[in-house]
Amino acid sequence: MQQQKPSQLQLDPHGDIEALLQVLPPDIRDAVRQAGPKEDLIEVILDLGRVPTARFAQGGEVVLRDREVTREEIAYVVDRVGEFDADNRAGIERTLHRIAAIRNRRGDIVGLTCRVGRAVYGTVDIIRDLIESGKNVLLLGRPGVGKTTMLREAARILAETKRVVIVDTSNEIGGDGDVPHPAIGRARRMQVPTPALQHEVMIEAVENHNPEVIIIDEIGRELEAMAARTIAERGVQLIATAHGNTLENLLLNPTLSDLVGGIESVTLSDEEARRRGTQKTVLERRAPPTFDILVEIQDRNRLIVHRDVAEAVDALLRGYPVQPELRYRDADGQIHIERLTPPPGMTRRDRKGPRRQDEAWYRMPTATASGTPLGGNGQQTEEERELETLGITSSTREPVRIYAYGVSRDRLMRVAKRLDVPAVVVRDLGNAEAMVTLRSYYRKRQRAITDAEARGLPIYVLKSNTTAQIERFLGDLFHLREADDMDDLAIDDVVEITQKAIEAVLKGKRMVELPPAPAEIRRMQHEMAREANLRSKSTGTEPYRRVLIFRD
Repeated sequence: MQQQKPSQLQLDPHGDIEALLQVLPPDIRDAVRQAGPKEDLIEVILDLGRVPTARFAQGGEVVLRDREVTREEIAYVVDRVGEFDADNRAGIERTLHRIAAIRNRRGDIVGLTCRVGRAVYGTVDIIRDLIESGKNVLLLGRPGVGKTTMLREAARILAETKRVVIVDTSNEIGGDGDVPHPAIGRARRMQVPTPALQHEVMIEAVENHNPEVIIIDEIGRELEAMAARTIAERGVQLIATAHGNTLENLLLNPTLSDLVGGIESVTLSDEEARRRGTQKTVLERRAPPTFDILVEIQDRNRLIVHRDVAEAVDALLRGYPVQPELRYRDADGQIHIERLTPPPGMTRRDRKGPRRQDEAWYRMPTATASGTPLGGNGQQTEEERELETLGITSSTREPVRIYAYGVSRDRLMRVAKRLDVPAVVVRDLGNAEAMVTLRSYYRKRQRAITDAEARGLPIYVLKSNTTAQIERFLGDLFHLREADDMDDLAIDDVVEITQKAIEAVLKGKRMVELPPAPAEIRRMQHEMAREANLRSKSTGTEPYRRVLIFRD
């Protein structure tokens, strides 16, 4: 784990919440002041025919009065703010506050969201090394997570040493009016007449103003993605935000996938498809990514960083787990950097494409089995040797790296997942601990097989590329079916084996795995674990279904 110096977040000293309050009707303004501290105010909502409300960071939503909002009160606010652009947003001169309008079908304003704008200093410290690297950086995150705040401070820091131009589509970065907010420092700001013309202003910034860095907020259209690629190819550093939560979301977005290289379908030759263990038609990255680094903002103090977007995209498309970087700021302001590694046994994923966001392994809140050999240091303890003689093993099975030659890797991983065994499918024979192949390939003595024999690898030969054959192979490899399986033992022996497993967990063992057993025996084992105040669960599929006993 790397650590950086403490970084405390500070509110913008130029922030003027009073300027926002002054545009509100007097009685609503007074109600906001009484509802909570101004420092916690997020936004004030005025909808025609409804009671006005205010939202605070700590107190949630507060009703400001019982009387409904009138057309005259909405007009009062509209008259005191700047003009509304095509995106129905207006602002207040030299502030970051934003007033967004809701219109009816005739174009009349019937609702207003008056949002407090603040520049928070210190937010970019967690990725300062990335933005100062000269590489193109893309920020992703849900609305309100702090993308624009981070972008604003990045512009201020880079402008101290470089020529920075901000393409400010809705004036959220530099604030409303012709004079930019002091929070962007020496950076220059180009306003966009309408959101649909943002791509033209992006190109104009490069051609007319000789920037070294261009800052863009919310790339959301295909033309903007194309303009970003054009800018990157001209050697100008890009720092931008885009719609989406994760890299995988972005890949599935046909409009914006070009930002990370895009996706295309490729037909492989028979030999290449066999070497990869895939179908002949696969997904590949179409072009080099526009952005070198991608940052997923989970919240203001926790980020996931993909330092090499090209490598991460290739891994996702080929079904291999990515290894991003986790950065977070603790309660003391200390910044921590950790390299996330996939859990043991996790290799290929669904080849049909990247997984959904909620399946990303690096967002799992709890750790998985470490795969440490029995005893933790590679040596079995006396207790573990005794358990093993009874067919009882540690649940942290040591992963086995398998090279599949001619055998479907997708099918192999699906069966391994169903059996709940840590089979790691590798692409390189040099990293393998075992090979599995088909009888037809083995008889032909192909090069990969002779290489495996020369290395002394155990070779498992299957009659056919079927689920049943693969299941039998994994059962043999991980010793799932022993001679003393539970269904072959007397009931007294079953009770003794289960009791020894319970005692091992009570003595400190994290988890113990019992041999496969039929359903009626598993029910008895669950009951014995429950009586000992331990947890248990069944895992795997028949005939390898077995019980795990562990602490709560």
